[in-house]
Amino acid sequence: MPRCLLRNGQLVADEWLYLAEAAAQDLAVTANAPLIVPFSQWQSEPDSLRVRGGRLGVLLSPSDQIEALAPHLARFALVAAQFPGPGEGRGYTQARLLRERWNFTGELRASGYVRRDQLFFMARCGFNSFELPQSELPDAARAFATFTAAYQTCNDAGLPLKLPRDIPANA
Repeated sequence: MPRCLLRNGQLVADEWLYLAEAAAQDLAVTANAPLIVPFSQWQSEPDSLRVRGGRLGVLLSPSDQIEALAPHLARFALVAAQFPGPGEGRGYTQARLLRERWNFTGELRASGYVRRDQLFFMARCGFNSFELPQSELPDAARAFATFTAAYQTCNDAGLPLKLPRDIPANA
């Protein structure tokens, strides 16, 4: 059964495979499938992954230095940031840097410990796809309507509609 996720505010089947999933499947079936590889593996074996026919994505761990990925961003259709637990927030910074400093326009995915109450804030940092537990998927899209205005400046790249900036009169 394919994994489902929330992409651009819509519930969709995920066509991407993580490297471990592809390794467990028939190679003939996965040869041209979109593939997500860990950044550390891409760094150590970039030439072997460049010859693949399918689209390529990369999975960043919280400790990965995103500056090392920046010169190679044009190669990737997807960048995923791993959230290993509820207290880990470095993926938010990775997302903002990818969107704002390096102008990454591809799919930016939040992976791992991702919950409905985080979606609005993740989208404001630039994420546009989210791997959530199956139990949270049916009503997850409603999380984007949590707030109707913003005090902080942001690119809101992952939100279906951009928020108006609400500046208090006495600010």
